Amino acid sequence: MKHIGILAHSFEGATLCFHSACLEGVARLGPHMHPEIIMTCSPMALVLDAWESGDNETLRSFFMKDAKKLAAAGADFFVLPDNTAHIAMESPGDAFPIPGLNIGEVVADQALREGRIKVGILGTKYTMNGPVYPGAFGRRGIGWAVPSAEDQKLVNDVIFDELCLGVFTERSRDAYVRIIEKLRRDGCDAVALVCTEIPLLVTKDVSPLPTLESTQLLAKAAVEVAIGERPMPTWRGGPIE
Repeated sequence: MKHIGILAHSFEGATLCFHSACLEGVARLGPHMHPEIIMTCSPMALVLDAWESGDNETLRSFFMKDAKKLAAAGADFFVLPDNTAHIAMESPGDAFPIPGLNIGEVVADQALREGRIKVGILGTKYTMNGPVYPGAFGRRGIGWAVPSAEDQKLVNDVIFDELCLGVFTERSRDAYVRIIEKLRRDGCDAVALVCTEIPLLVTKDVSPLPTLESTQLLAKAAVEVAIGERPMPTWRGGPIE
């Protein structure tokens, strides 16, 4: 089996990815069995200023350091369970030392398999207004929509002030459900939960739309690569053609 590397940015999302990958391994390989997994997690606080200023070069360099740690530890490929991080990861720069699964491509592939026509995007303000998901959906001929500016602020504030810190409240869950309902009325036939912590708040049973849960989809894809059911990725950062 291939050795999975998790390049963490938000610890809550990375923890969910690790847990989901282990459970996926057990489901496919039997009790107590899963691919070898190693994770590195540098503090997000070190680059929050870079996010605010749109400094993708600094962010990419930050992720490169952790990718090198994973390569040195023996990982064959990596996953980065943070959707916003892929904005920097898809910017031009040196190739990463090991290949990685692109979370946007994994989610969009699932939307295509499900025959989705128009997908709502819920994530950080950077992800909702960034190029990763419009590009991934657009390359597959899938439409997309984002919440209103007011609702985007609420979604983003909850992510950074609550979810990334391990805080999950009924009030925030209800607010997210109302926003997803608006996306449904706007013609969306699914919602992409593309902040890796959102599935911890909004579960399938409460969402007004079918969900595309980026963290779980990425973990599943990683296990499939590790056990040979999916080809090894070739992407080493940079723009997706």
